[in-house]
Amino acid sequence: MKKISYYSIISIILLSLVFACNKNDDEIRPDNNGSLDFSKVEIQDFIWEGMNFYYLWKDNVPNLNNTKDKDNASYYKLLSFYSDPDDFFESLIYDRQNTDKWSWIVDDYVALENSFQGISTSNGVKYRLAYETGSSTKILGYVRYILPNSNAVGKDVKRGYVFNAINGTPMTADNYQALLALDTYTMNFADLNGGNPISNGKSVTLTKSEYQENPVYITKTFNIGGKKIGYIMYNSFTSSYDQQLNTAFGQLKADGVTELILDLRYNGGGSVTTATYLAGMITGQFNGQLFLKEKWNNELQQWFEKNQPTWLVDNFTNEIVKTENGSTVRIPINSLNLTKLYVITTSSSASASELIINGLNPYINVITVGTKTSGKYTASVTLYDSDNFSKTGANLNPRHKWALQPIVLETVNKIGANDKDGFDPTVEKIEYVAEFQELGLETEPLLARAIAHITTGSKSSSSNVGLKLNELTDVKGVSKTENRMYVDKKFPDNFLKKE
Repeated sequence: MKKISYYSIISIILLSLVFACNKNDDEIRPDNNGSLDFSKVEIQDFIWEGMNFYYLWKDNVPNLNNTKDKDNASYYKLLSFYSDPDDFFESLIYDRQNTDKWSWIVDDYVALENSFQGISTSNGVKYRLAYETGSSTKILGYVRYILPNSNAVGKDVKRGYVFNAINGTPMTADNYQALLALDTYTMNFADLNGGNPISNGKSVTLTKSEYQENPVYITKTFNIGGKKIGYIMYNSFTSSYDQQLNTAFGQLKADGVTELILDLRYNGGGSVTTATYLAGMITGQFNGQLFLKEKWNNELQQWFEKNQPTWLVDNFTNEIVKTENGSTVRIPINSLNLTKLYVITTSSSASASELIINGLNPYINVITVGTKTSGKYTASVTLYDSDNFSKTGANLNPRHKWALQPIVLETVNKIGANDKDGFDPTVEKIEYVAEFQELGLETEPLLARAIAHITTGSKSSSSNVGLKLNELTDVKGVSKTENRMYVDKKFPDNFLKKE
């Protein structure tokens, strides 16, 4: 199911909205005196039109005023003020520091599409970066987990290892991106030492290759205290692995689990449709009822409410719908029919992970264990430079591969609620690097705390005290796709018809 099919709504909406921007109408940019060469700003033109139509906070950005393209000279001046498309895009973002922390732009939409399907160039080490204690320039990293069947498997690198240099060069805020971008490099390990790492002489050489990550990282069942407790560590809402997720729930169902721990500690989000499927796997008794509602910018919201109000909601479902070889395939969802869910969370739990918590809250008891979630309550779409902003639209520009990933909507649950600041944990348990154990072990601290709550009912937080690292989430460019939620609905084929 391609998310780009969602964006084709523009072809019909353009006929209904007074601010229509037709990319095929040359008359909106006449070159009367030959001095305005719009071919020099075609990418900026695409950026403006996409943001003008879709951007959630459009009304808060004066330069996205709908009349900008009526005066050629002023519009051209606006587009040409920034020669770099990245800078122009950034100039249209509303309140980057506090409100829109998530919209982004890329110059290679092929790589972007791959990332949404879990495809990347990787050596198999999933790590996190942080500043060294007391420093705003020195960088350290720590290994969260190792991807199976990757280059890192079988080498001396595992969860909890700390590194502060690549190829013998200490990492800093200025060089870490270039060092970690190398296809092959040697990772130099160190002892954490209170956040001021000391080399321990260990190192490992790693080589990247194309890798597709299965987000269903661990599936197992614990038999503890007479309870059958299911555990799934799920690391991304990747739509191409919906069936694998459903198979994992089928395994838990066959095991007869009565409790479920869903580990989303490192899950930054993904497909809204996949989140809806997951909600149905956890429950099953709410088929057809409302899971989430969408709120777009004012103009689009008004059009949806008047013309297609059902497109603003996602309901619980009991089947996965896929398109294979041009045919629609419907796969029954393996549902556990639970009335209680335990979710392991950290500040890396974002977007679709938070959507699961928020969407289920009105229906079942959701207990979170860990630390506060990210606080990303919005979703985006991918916009391409074509007549209707889809990749399959007419006149897809062959001269570049720039694409936009702007925030276009916010999600709310059945009762109209979301949590823009993130969800506080029901049971707080901080994950300290010094306490790392292999994921999935019964004694791993966060999992152990969730199990203890299930078996004892205790909500009291354990008093673990350790080193809290200052992670690099505030550094632009660390990972544009890390915290993401995107819409990928399939609209009726006749909706694609050009008028």
